[in-house]
Amino acid sequence: MNKQLKYILPLALTVMLGSCTKNFDSMNVDPSGLTGVGKGELPFMFSKAESSAGINQGYYQTVQNLYADLYAQYFALNTNSFQTDRYVINDGWLPRPGIIAYVQTVPQLRTIFENTEETSGEYALAEIMWVYAFHHLTDYFGPVAYFDAGKAQDVIPYDAQDKIYDDFFKRLDHAVKNLKATSATNIFGANDLIYAGDVQQWIRFANTLRLRLALRISKVQPGRARQEAEAAVTSGVMTAVAHTAMMKKSLNGGDGNGLARVASYNEFSMSATMASYMKGYNDPRIGAFYQPAVNGGTFRGVRNGSPAVSLNNPLNQASQTSNAGTYWATYNPLNLSWLPALEAPKHVMMAAEAYFLRAEGALNGWNMDGSAKDLYDKGIAVSMENWGVKDAAVINAYTNSTAIPVAPGDVENSAAVANIPVKFGTAVNIQRQQIGTQKWLAIYPDGLEAWAEYRRSGFPVMYPVVKSDNPDLPAGTFIKRLPYPSSEAVNNGEELKKGIQLLGGPDNAATRLWWDVD
Repeated sequence: MNKQLKYILPLALTVMLGSCTKNFDSMNVDPSGLTGVGKGELPFMFSKAESSAGINQGYYQTVQNLYADLYAQYFALNTNSFQTDRYVINDGWLPRPGIIAYVQTVPQLRTIFENTEETSGEYALAEIMWVYAFHHLTDYFGPVAYFDAGKAQDVIPYDAQDKIYDDFFKRLDHAVKNLKATSATNIFGANDLIYAGDVQQWIRFANTLRLRLALRISKVQPGRARQEAEAAVTSGVMTAVAHTAMMKKSLNGGDGNGLARVASYNEFSMSATMASYMKGYNDPRIGAFYQPAVNGGTFRGVRNGSPAVSLNNPLNQASQTSNAGTYWATYNPLNLSWLPALEAPKHVMMAAEAYFLRAEGALNGWNMDGSAKDLYDKGIAVSMENWGVKDAAVINAYTNSTAIPVAPGDVENSAAVANIPVKFGTAVNIQRQQIGTQKWLAIYPDGLEAWAEYRRSGFPVMYPVVKSDNPDLPAGTFIKRLPYPSSEAVNNGEELKKGIQLLGGPDNAATRLWWDVD
């Protein structure tokens, strides 16, 4: 498959494949491979792109769990084996998000682009997955190689984040228009790991992704943000649990659920931030998100950034704190081990997210087809249903609760993390905090999105890390991005310098991204 294989090496953000690009075409052609790509291969290539963009189990720990999942404070480390929870950046892991994008996802999608018409449904789905993959990458680092990604050329330039986002919106608009115009009702069939080819589901997914990205730029480009958000809602976003995007997982080819795999290691626990909110709110989802400690049978969290002396406290040990829920791993008391649910579908995008995005948009004065309060309440209800809480009385009691977060009972004796109730407030500043907090709960366990939205909005209120071992992030500050891997200085040095200029600040974890202005 020459057209596929000539793109198989990335030209940016990789550490493992060197910088010898002058013989690029010859080094990437398999003489025993196929000589062309036909329609029959495209569905399989789309499956590969989906699986890779969703971060399969081989990459999940060092791409998402030990970074974004901790920075979103869904989890906190209960071991001193890693220090990323204290903002230590492992340079050896930094190329891995780029490998996912440039090696495992982009080649597949570019091949689909080259072998389909721009007005086709196949092209549209590839465009949506392109945006999904790259919005994670650029929101990790900032400027990245984007427009020329995957092209067979010696130099791949970095692109400014505002230009990348502009293209995101254009691609999503183009994709949805073509999906609505197509006569096909199903594209890629069972090879589509998320929606089994359902065109209407993909339209809702694309529009919800567009709405998500519109809120992301709302503080730097408010006019464009409103335009994109209103267009997304008018075109049709997710509104029901049945619209939630879930990706099939398999025991074959190392394509298991990444969170399930790392949950079986039992090296992280529920964060104290989560414990303060969920225990204070008496949140009925707590038993789905986490499970009681093996010893003691209670829900117990750990403060993020705990130093070694705290992690050595018996009450912070894995057996005394709460692992991720049984959806991902179950404990076997006979051999004292955890069994991962590797075939559990991965949560890609929750339908409830759309309601909270619309609620915030309504506070901004945008036309979101509903009031902020109604959309907020509905988002809570949809999230509850998504996690098996269907009793209307229970949901209503939660939505109207005036209970507030509590002291989590952690080793650090932390006070309550915040003082807002669930019941929608009357002051706009409180409403924004409530929307951000409930959205954070509703999109669990998507740490990639939760960390990005925390950086943008400042919500939910979180505990600062107990100890930072990163000199660029003094006590009380929060991490803003991942720095570029050092390998880039060797493999793509001149373009890296330009990328750092586009970043607009030092290449460290304290520099804000383009859309992060507060």
